[in-house]
Amino acid sequence: MIRQFELVEKVRAYNPNTDEALLNRAYVFGVKMHGGQTRASGEPYFNHPVEVAAILTDLRLDDATIVTALLHDTVEDTVATPEEIEASFGVEIAQLVDGVTKLSKLRLRSREEAQAENLRKLLVAMARDPRVLLVKLADRLHNMRTISHLRPDKRERIARETLDIFAPMAGRMGMQSIREELEDLCFAVLQPEARLSVMRRFVHLKKTTGENAAPAVIDELRAKLAKAEVEAEVSGREKRPYSIWRKMQTKQVGFEQLSDIIGFRVITQSEEDVYRALGVIHRAFPAVPGRFKDYLSHPKANGYRSIHTTVIGLRGARIEIQIRTQQMHEVAETGVAAHWAYRNGVRGANPFSVDPFRWLRDLVERVERAGPNDALPEEFLEEAKLEMSFDTIFCFTPKGDVVSLPQGATALDFAYAIHTGLGHTAVGAKINGVRAPLWTELRTGQSIEILQSDGQRPSPVWQTIAKTGRARAAIRRTLRNQEREEAADLGARLVGRVFERAEIAYSVKAMETAAQKLGLPDAESLLAEIGAARMTAAQALEAVYPEHAAAIQAGAPPPADPNRPQIVVNRRGAGHARGDAMRLPVAPCCRPLPGERIVALHEPNTGLRLHAIDCPSLEAHEDAMERWVDVAWAPDAAEAADHLATIELLLANEPGALGQICTLLGRSGANIDNLSFADRKPDYFKLRVELEVRDLRHLSNILTALNAQPTVAEAGRLRPAVAAGPGATRVEADAAETATEGGESEPGRILH
Repeated sequence: MIRQFELVEKVRAYNPNTDEALLNRAYVFGVKMHGGQTRASGEPYFNHPVEVAAILTDLRLDDATIVTALLHDTVEDTVATPEEIEASFGVEIAQLVDGVTKLSKLRLRSREEAQAENLRKLLVAMARDPRVLLVKLADRLHNMRTISHLRPDKRERIARETLDIFAPMAGRMGMQSIREELEDLCFAVLQPEARLSVMRRFVHLKKTTGENAAPAVIDELRAKLAKAEVEAEVSGREKRPYSIWRKMQTKQVGFEQLSDIIGFRVITQSEEDVYRALGVIHRAFPAVPGRFKDYLSHPKANGYRSIHTTVIGLRGARIEIQIRTQQMHEVAETGVAAHWAYRNGVRGANPFSVDPFRWLRDLVERVERAGPNDALPEEFLEEAKLEMSFDTIFCFTPKGDVVSLPQGATALDFAYAIHTGLGHTAVGAKINGVRAPLWTELRTGQSIEILQSDGQRPSPVWQTIAKTGRARAAIRRTLRNQEREEAADLGARLVGRVFERAEIAYSVKAMETAAQKLGLPDAESLLAEIGAARMTAAQALEAVYPEHAAAIQAGAPPPADPNRPQIVVNRRGAGHARGDAMRLPVAPCCRPLPGERIVALHEPNTGLRLHAIDCPSLEAHEDAMERWVDVAWAPDAAEAADHLATIELLLANEPGALGQICTLLGRSGANIDNLSFADRKPDYFKLRVELEVRDLRHLSNILTALNAQPTVAEAGRLRPAVAAGPGATRVEADAAETATEGGESEPGRILH
């Protein structure tokens, strides 16, 4: 473990004006709080905070950050309190420790919602003070360096979390050296065999090409630059195994086909010398076409500036060379940490030519501005990971403005990067003057003009076209709003129908009252909940008029509406003419439709009721045939009254799917009386809909149309008994195909 005076000396080496008393107090406080605690390796626990602080001294960070590193686990793992930290070390350090303490609970859990919420906290804390992230990254780096002492399952979980979140975040903040080390440490845990294979190939390559290949290139570059009187430092660096493996996977090439396993750097004294060095190198070695990138004129979003070029060097081998100034090199290695770095006791001037925190502030602003319906947890997690992508391309607007986008971005992403309204109305693009579809992948240097139409609206398929988090979030928000509007419109119709059945005037004021009683913010939210089948129209009625709701919820019609239960039928058999009409209620157990064979059954408490001939409840009365009355549907039964039928749908859980189904039902001439969810899953939901239909053939046509929809996996009729409990049966949708001209049919086939 680094001793107290050694840590102070490391800080004083780059900051002679350091507050030694503050550092000493923090060290002693940490030793006292963590006394007796040990790590999984058996070493004293306080060794970990000291090593974290040492990592941050290598970045030449300020006293407050070093002290935060020494104290970052005290509040979480000891009896120390935030108030005690503030009293002993001040408000600034207390806030930093508090931020890191909250973040220390971040874990990759099976529930994405928990992970997304913790990541949301991390981003908000970073936006307030990025030094919180610096401490957290140093903490994670030391944990990964010592991860071998943990159980295999815990090692894998921590490594996966690091590779998915912390390594990309380090890269997005420009901390390239920490990012590369984190990735390689995770690679060793998650895919040890693949890493070993890459290392073996690299050793073999060095043996076949010669151990002196890299030094020879360095000597050649130095000689060429010295001859041209360009003052520069030249060095070579082997790429880490994970970086090599990832490039092999991305480019789908073998190890031998990679040209940049060893990268060479030329560090100059000024920006002018960068371009002079580039000229010297291109005159001395043939440049490889398409392998030149100028990040000086177009810096990356994380502040990275450099020139990259690939040339044909000694023995015909390709050589990748990066050329930049010393200041640019420090930013490339330490990223945002350079913003707080000290030299000789003085913080350096801001070394960034672009704002490296802009993406973070934009993302946090969207997070804090988002409403409860704007993004699902897994969507936010995906958006945040996309935002942390740091491989950048640069495209131009027709006016010549530069737009930076992540690699793989499409013309649709470009439109949303300009303005959300432009993205919503985009119909195509002109790339370098040539028309192209929105899904066209863009390349650096292209000039993009977006074509738009006022009638265009985002489509669900756009979610697969868009690659940036900003574009996907805007598309999903718009689709969700459209779906909410459709659900509210459907909910209004459902509620209106229920109020009509209860003979109560429907009003917005009644809905506002119902929403308040049901704990919803407004009437529109209530109608949207009803339209999405998360609540029922009967609940809204009950909230305002509880005395009218019991009959509606039970499925029984109110007494004042005789047309719903009373169906005109003709009595058949000896002594009865075809026109011997009767008005009878339908039995709720089977709810027959015109076109089905029916029978009237005399029930002691309710009198005659209509049953479908295949109704399971008739089996209990087979020994009392005197109670059976042979009846047939009246010729105008289909038009004389509304007939209720319940259908069940297995529907894909996609934006707009419910709206499409409701529109189809409306166009089919069926009125939705009630709607509810029977089951919900991430990829589908089971929906039950009560419809007013004319007859069995009308229902059959509706089911045929529903089953033809791409979003419908299955649609069928559901007898009321199915909704009531187990043991129910369902009539197939094609039962009406046997209906006769006289309005009768053979019994529908029963599915158990």
